[in-house]
Amino acid sequence: MRYSYDWRIIFILLLTPFYGLFLVCMLQWPPALLGEIDSLVLQEGAWQAGAEQIAGELLHLKDSAREARLTAEDSYRLMSMIRREAHQELLAYEEQHDRLQGLVEASGEQKKVFGDLIELVLANLLGDPIGQTFGKNATIKVYSLQEAGYRGCMAKVRLHNLEALRVVLAGDQVRSKGETTAAAAKRTGAVLAVNAGGHFAHEGALVPLGTTVVDGEIMNFSGASDLSFVGFNRSGQLVGGEINTREQLQAMDVLHGASFLPTLLRGGKKQAIPADWANTRQPRTLVGHFENGDLLFIVIDGRREGWSVGVTLEEAQEKLLEFKVRDAYNLDGGGSSTFYYGGKVLNRPSDGVERRVVTNIVVLP
Repeated sequence: MRYSYDWRIIFILLLTPFYGLFLVCMLQWPPALLGEIDSLVLQEGAWQAGAEQIAGELLHLKDSAREARLTAEDSYRLMSMIRREAHQELLAYEEQHDRLQGLVEASGEQKKVFGDLIELVLANLLGDPIGQTFGKNATIKVYSLQEAGYRGCMAKVRLHNLEALRVVLAGDQVRSKGETTAAAAKRTGAVLAVNAGGHFAHEGALVPLGTTVVDGEIMNFSGASDLSFVGFNRSGQLVGGEINTREQLQAMDVLHGASFLPTLLRGGKKQAIPADWANTRQPRTLVGHFENGDLLFIVIDGRREGWSVGVTLEEAQEKLLEFKVRDAYNLDGGGSSTFYYGGKVLNRPSDGVERRVVTNIVVLP
């Protein structure tokens, strides 16, 4: 009779003694050792969990690093673009600066050419200066005018300091008893001075005619259309003409100025002479400037037979154009016309003595 066997069962039965022995041994191990084994098993689980957490963090860091790399690449491209644009702007600025510098140099050279031309014209027409001042504030050359029928004095002024040129009120007040041109010059320490705007008497005092500006402040204002304002702006340039509103005056950025009439030249062109003033010989005080910005002040004597009978405004226009003057204005004349230079009055006022006036133009040395 044959028997069949399940070898798996036989194998288990053979190992059973060993399992039993192992179980008996474990039961006999010290509790501390069993605790350590349990602790090791727990630590292994914790290590595994920690490893999984670290792996997750590493993946997160990898993603962050990738994002940071992409951001850095974008920033680099942006900075490169900014640097290129900045470089292009710098090149454009340098090109513009060089162009402007060239224009400035050309302008300076042009002014020098005009200055040399003016010196040549005046030397040919008037001869050598009768007085010169080379000060830190201004260079002044004074000439004697001697024409058929009249005499006078002229000063060409090149400013080095805008504060050297001022309009001063008599006694520094709008209403006063007036002040001579020489007194105003000595009071302010000026080397050159001429009378300026007109005036009228009111309630026992002299008051400036029209509009007067001193140190940028409007001392009195009149929008009279028949008057010409004559002033100097904050760049030292001669400005003026008909002023009807305060806004017009402020737009001209005037630092000093006074009023009289009429305007003689504008842009090298003659301006109309009012009928009441036409073809009349009188003592005159004139102010103008040349193409290069140099100023000129002219005082012509009159009402003195054998010395000077005065000049008409039409003749004055011709003479100014002969001097190559660009813009010019007529200031108060008659007995007010006074030319002060170097500590004394050089002309011969028609009254025989200086007349008190309310405004004077002074130039500091």
